[in-house]
Amino acid sequence: MNRFEKLLGLKGEAKLRYLDGEFQVLSPGDFVRCAVTGEPIMLPDLRYWSVPLQEAYASAEIAFERHRAVAARGGKK
Repeated sequence: MNRFEKLLGLKGEAKLRYLDGEFQVLSPGDFVRCAVTGEPIMLPDLRYWSVPLQEAYASAEIAFERHRAVAARGGKK
């Protein structure tokens, strides 16, 4: 259990499958982690993710920078 779970009473990290325009809950929870920063993102606040990489992002800026970094490496993670 981390400090966010203790402070907010979170049930745990969800496991999701990211699809075009939606996501599917594979394992229930209250949040996912940003693939870049590691910060928790509450599921109702989740707006940005990558379908090919199956990653969530905390903001549009983080998602864009991740996209640029992956594209610069030739699309490989």
